[in-house]
Formats: sequence, C-alpha cells, structure tokens
Amino acid sequence: MTGEQDQQQEYYSTLDAHHVAPLWGVLHKMVPPRPNPSSQVQTWPYASIRPLLMQAGDLISAEEAERRVLMLVNNPTLGPPYTTDTIYAGLQLILPGETAPAHRHTAFALRFIVEGDSDGAFTAVQGKKVVMERGDVILTPSWTWHDHGSDSKGPMVWLDGLDLPVYRFLPINFAENHSDPRYPSELAEGELAKGLKFPWKDMQTQLDANASTTGHVKLDYRHADGSHLSKTISAQAERVNAGTSSSKVRETLSFVYHVYEGQGYTTIVTPEGEEKVVMWMRKDTFNVPAWSVVSHTCRSQSDSAYLFAITDRPMIEALGLYRKEEL
Repeated sequence: MTGEQDQQQEYYSTLDAHHVAPLWGVLHKMVPPRPNPSSQVQTWPYASIRPLLMQAGDLISAEEAERRVLMLVNNPTLGPPYTTDTIYAGLQLILPGETAPAHRHTAFALRFIVEGDSDGAFTAVQGKKVVMERGDVILTPSWTWHDHGSDSKGPMVWLDGLDLPVYRFLPINFAENHSDPRYPSELAEGELAKGLKFPWKDMQTQLDANASTTGHVKLDYRHADGSHLSKTISAQAERVNAGTSSSKVRETLSFVYHVYEGQGYTTIVTPEGEEKVVMWMRKDTFNVPAWSVVSHTCRSQSDSAYLFAITDRPMIEALGLYRKEEL
C-alpha cells in the first residue's frame, strides 16, 4: 500500500464519527446507467393459487382474518408487501354468507373481480353498496369505510391492488376498524355507482371498437374528468387480436397483469437484459418490473386475448419520471 493509499484509508476512518460518507464511493450505485428495479418477474397461475385460497376458506373465517387474502409476493429479492417495487397485489376470497368487517385505511385500493356470481356479492364503500361482477374494477378511495360481503351461492375471488409499498418510504399508513361488521349502506347502481365501479363490459366495448385498426389495443381506466383512478396507482386493459403480438415497448412503469380471457404468452426482457417468457391462460396473474421490454402474444388463431393490469403510472407521471421507448 502506497503512502497516498494510507492517507486515504486514514481519512475514510475518520468520517463515521462525523456522520458523513463519501458519495464518490457509491455514486455508480445511487445513479446507475439505467433503471434498476428490485422486483423480478413472477407468475401466479390461478390453477395453483385457487386451491390454496379455498383451503384458507376452510381453515380461517373472514371475520377472523379480517381480510382473507393470499399476497402475491415478489421473492426472493423482496417480501411482503411487494408484488412490484411500487404495487402490492393479493387474491382475496369471500364465501357465501360471510362479511369481511368494515374498516378504513390510508392506502388506496382497487379490486378486479376474478370469479363468482354477481347475485348477492358486494363491496360497500362509504355507504354505497356496489354489486361485484366478474371483470369489474371497484375502487376503495383512501380513508373510506368499506366492507365486503356475499349472499351468493359460490365463492367470490378478486385481485386486490394497493399502493402499500409507498408507505415503506412514507410511514404514515394506518387503519381504523368500524364498530360494526358492516358500515350502513344502500345499493348503488347506475349513476350512483359511477366513480366506484367500472364494469368490464364497458371497457371491452371500447377495446373491441378499436380492434379493427390494430392487432393490439391498450386503454387506461379514467374517471369522468379524465384523471387516473388515484394519485398513486391506476389500471389499464388490453386486447391482443387472435394470432398476433403487440409491439415491443418499455416504460418506467411496473405492472401486475391479470388475464381476463384468452391464452398466450408475454415476452419480458428485464433491464439487466434477461429474457423471460411467461405463459398464461385465463385468470392467471404475473408481474412486470419497471423498464422491462414487454410484448404480448395471443396463441389462439380464433379468439382474442384480454389483459387487465394494475400500474403505478399516476405517481410516476406526477413525479415527472415517466419515460417510454418503442423498440
């Protein structure tokens, strides 16, 4: 070791006592040459997850669990509440006659209905009882009382999406339980349900109307005023025509995808350059890390595929961090 190196070592050894550290030693890690998400590509085939959900229904009541959810965890690099670096997702189960008790919390939530009869299953939000039908998106805005219940004949399953990872950096998320299992509510349909419920049939109508001009259509969910579903996370829906592939795109967004209908595969090239091919079919779920190159392919030659995705677009755009490349 040279005299100069000795002097550097001596210098560095004095810094801790002053609660400072040299930026130049870690600059390449703090300001990398490309986006560097911690999440990895993960898949959750519904055929594998559903039996585990139903087993949970046999073992744990909705009241006991408060929310009977299997979290979709991004392992091994991340644990709960991370499905991506910015999005939490989980599959929630309600059985006939059950109530998931009323509470409210800081976090925003959206729910995509995966399975179940529309007769008697609902989410009640701040006094508005919204009937749940497969493919619907139902919102729970921040700090609104909400409970879930079912008087239907079979199980109800939906995909929860929340902005919980954000609160690892802003530790101000908390919840409050209501005094009764159900918050007083009345059935809300049509105009009364607007802003809380986004029916799948309306979204599919829009997707199909644009399908003749291109093999791939993507539409964002928006409120009537054009705003995103929340200030942190939102959602989009896509149609991939039979036998076609979408163009290769990468964005500074992460996604949790759910297959509403169809079968196919998604080719994902991570920011590190690793290629992953996710095979999917109806009701499967998978994630895409930020700045990954993404292309969807519908394997059927006769039926189009429909995909739903939770995305962190609102907060990324609001922070001025949105970038997109079409390859």
